[in-house]
Amino acid sequence: MKINPLMLIDFYKADHRRQYPEGTEMVYSNFTPRKFRQEGQAELVFFGLQYLVKEYLIKQWNEGFFNVPKEKVIADYKRRMDNALGKDSIPVEHIAELHDLGYLPLIVKGLPEGSIVTPRVPVVTVYNTQPKFFWLTNYLESLMSAILWKPSTSATTAYLYRKTFDEYARTTVSDNNIDFVYWQGHDFSFRGMSGIEDACMSAAGHLLSFHGTDTVPALDFHELYYNANSDKEMIGGSVPATEHSVMCMGTKDNEIATFERLIEELYPNGIVSIVSDTWDFWKVITEFLPQLKTKILARNGKVVIRPDSGDPVKIIIGDKDAAPGSPEFKGAIECMWETFGGTITDKGYKLLDSHIGLIYGDSITLVRQKAILEGLKEKGFASFNVVLGIGSYTYEYVTRDTYGFAMKATYGEVNGEARNIFKDPKTDDGTKRSAKGLMQVTEKDGVLVMKDQCTWEEEKIGLLQTVFENGKIVKEQSLSEIRAQINKHLMKHVESVLAAVK
Repeated sequence: MKINPLMLIDFYKADHRRQYPEGTEMVYSNFTPRKFRQEGQAELVFFGLQYLVKEYLIKQWNEGFFNVPKEKVIADYKRRMDNALGKDSIPVEHIAELHDLGYLPLIVKGLPEGSIVTPRVPVVTVYNTQPKFFWLTNYLESLMSAILWKPSTSATTAYLYRKTFDEYARTTVSDNNIDFVYWQGHDFSFRGMSGIEDACMSAAGHLLSFHGTDTVPALDFHELYYNANSDKEMIGGSVPATEHSVMCMGTKDNEIATFERLIEELYPNGIVSIVSDTWDFWKVITEFLPQLKTKILARNGKVVIRPDSGDPVKIIIGDKDAAPGSPEFKGAIECMWETFGGTITDKGYKLLDSHIGLIYGDSITLVRQKAILEGLKEKGFASFNVVLGIGSYTYEYVTRDTYGFAMKATYGEVNGEARNIFKDPKTDDGTKRSAKGLMQVTEKDGVLVMKDQCTWEEEKIGLLQTVFENGKIVKEQSLSEIRAQINKHLMKHVESVLAAVK
């Protein structure tokens, strides 16, 4: 949906220009995650600024404002404001001046995307480059906040899943080859997200830590905005897979025949994922798989079994409250091991034969992920026995307040006078207390730290780098560069975990 970018505001933004002190010449603001509300969570992955700059600050402002006749732009804006706020309540001369200028007179600085930040470290700063357009900095707050918080939040969620997968890979599989973790977290969120853009931004964040995804437009997103190229690199991928309608259409009485057709006729090679709980999951595990064992082992590829309902922890690792010796008591992985066997990893854990596997894509959370991997480990099974789907329950049950994102002004200039400004509500717990003045971010002992009340000389150095200046993008990153940044942090984390265990 294309909307005149002038309208991408909260109504109260429209007249702030007149509310600032007479003689205001600059407004300098920052976008910062202020408070992490998830227990034990102290890191955030920054992601999404390049998309904001390319799609909104350049493309949409050009196509929807600067390249549109000034008379139409003014008429549309005035009509919207007059009808909603009262006739002639909002002057339009400043809008005409901006159109005449022909570009957004702003500098937008950001941390390198893929940076890991702690609370109260700014990820973006913005300020105007021409005095008469001081009002523009915070006019963009609603847009910038709405676009930036979600990709960073989803990228952080994916990063948390990756950290756990990496830890268990290193403790139950190998010190040397854990590349399978890129495929252990699979994005199944598309249909449950709140709109196509939301789905794309979130799924793009997922792909910073993983390759597995069923959200096709996430690949287009990275090619359009993050200089990726699927002809030259793995952006994301998936496998042939069934859904319940396929199994139902094959009929309950002929379910095993559907399995046979899939693995012998349609997909005699490669990976195929088959949803297996349309009727009786345990029948599939204990009757169908033994009958199909020879055919599965003869394939050049892997048959992936997909349970899709129930308690994923109990289904995968077993239910201690079930009848001893029953399939429910043993869990799917142990039952599959009894049928197919497998190998022992470098770390001494059982890994299913390469021709068979399991993916669970429903109701997986970070807590359940941990419970599944730990449960497998306790039973002597390696983490690589499962792939877990990450869906909209995980990626959508978040808000801007999950990490306390906010854009606030901390510096201004009025009639040539510099003003370090801040807020510090007495009725607040300290979350809303802002920094003061110009800001700088540097790295100290591997952690990013913020310094406020800086001089302009200090502001110009550090990790916050100019990405957008006066209508143009001046610094770009690629998906591969961002992934490298993420992987560097993951490696350091896993090494510290392993060192602590030793």
